[in-house]
Amino acid sequence: MTAVLPMRAESAPQDDAVVLVVDDDLQVRNALGSLFRSVGIQAVLLGSAAELFAFGFPDAPCCLVLDVRLKGQSGLDVQARMAELGIHIPIIFMTGYGDIPMTVAAMKAGAEHFLSKPFREQELLDAVTEALQKEGSRRERLCRLAAVRDCFRSLTPRESEVMAHAASGLTNKEIAAAMCISVVTVKVHRCQAMRKMRARSFADLVLLAQTLGLVLLPSESEADEQPAIRLQPRQLGTATIA
Repeated sequence: MTAVLPMRAESAPQDDAVVLVVDDDLQVRNALGSLFRSVGIQAVLLGSAAELFAFGFPDAPCCLVLDVRLKGQSGLDVQARMAELGIHIPIIFMTGYGDIPMTVAAMKAGAEHFLSKPFREQELLDAVTEALQKEGSRRERLCRLAAVRDCFRSLTPRESEVMAHAASGLTNKEIAAAMCISVVTVKVHRCQAMRKMRARSFADLVLLAQTLGLVLLPSESEADEQPAIRLQPRQLGTATIA
């Protein structure tokens, strides 16, 4: 057995991180479980795709170490099913029979790594650590986005419209003309938008608008000289974690 290098503190996964191991070989599962425990990583050992979906996916940073050739549903079938369900946690494939087309198919479908057995323990640990860090960062981004969306929902329609116009680069005078309101009213709505969005500066407000993906769409009266504007936050992809 090769020596396992200790992980640096800054590269270690979060304490609540979990590795899901799916392999129909009991000996392999136990060996991988011991390996992960030896470096302080929580591992759930499962023998089939059915067991995986019955267990579910933890509400925590996690990744999947998945054997390609499982009895019943294959690892590639599991990957496809997870995509259908909107579950996008990192997948690290392992196989003793991997070939180039299989590797290409797995990677094209979004796999993080494809390891051929036998592989070095450190190689697997490095892949898992990288995957858990990536998943942890993704979850943090989703949490921040959810908080920004909550703030945005507190804005009135006029405040939202002024925020979008301002973030698009229009001056207060131009916004007032576009919305048929006074400059003073624009300033009031803009200040309220900044307060509710918790923006410390106008630059922060612009960044928040970009994060939300705000776009301006003309109303049905496009022929008018000053058509009304309605806001539509761009739909951003989110992962569903059971």
